[in-house]
Amino acid sequence: MAKATSVKEALNKWEEKSGQKAAEATEIKLYAQVPPIEKMDASLSTLGNCEKLSLSTNCIEKITHLSGLKNLKILSLGRNNIKVLNGLEAVADTLEELWISYNLIEKLRGIQLMKKIKVLYMSNNLVKDWSEFAKLADLPCLIDLVFVGNPLQEKHSVEGNWMDEASKRLPNVKKVDGMLVIKPMEKE
Repeated sequence: MAKATSVKEALNKWEEKSGQKAAEATEIKLYAQVPPIEKMDASLSTLGNCEKLSLSTNCIEKITHLSGLKNLKILSLGRNNIKVLNGLEAVADTLEELWISYNLIEKLRGIQLMKKIKVLYMSNNLVKDWSEFAKLADLPCLIDLVFVGNPLQEKHSVEGNWMDEASKRLPNVKKVDGMLVIKPMEKE
């Protein structure tokens, strides 16, 4: 079995290919490494200028080492093996978009720290309870949520009340699963 690619190795390859210094770049794509990245290591903390970081389509299990990413606005971690949202605290003050679809997330503990999140793509995870979904209501800036493919969404789509229930619980959200949320007109 091939040894996993370290973030440091991936960054070196990225620098060679792009001709840029990773420490100065605002966008870094380390997705689909061969062999895949399994751990987010300390070399991530050197990416002080990075605004958009893509680590999708790897085998990452834990979110770690984001403390040096003082300008991070978009974090793409889709198609990994992430089970929990711990580790995002370090970027809670800057992160506006979190793309974390196709992972193994069942609980949303820690999401409420992400006060600037506007976009949350977390389709095809394992969230099955309204009590977990309710934690998204603590995100004052959240306007775009993709949640399709979670057991909770699938169950309520069959029952036909998913959009109503989701938008009722998240009154500030403008889009759910790519569809505009239409609020009933308020009575005067």
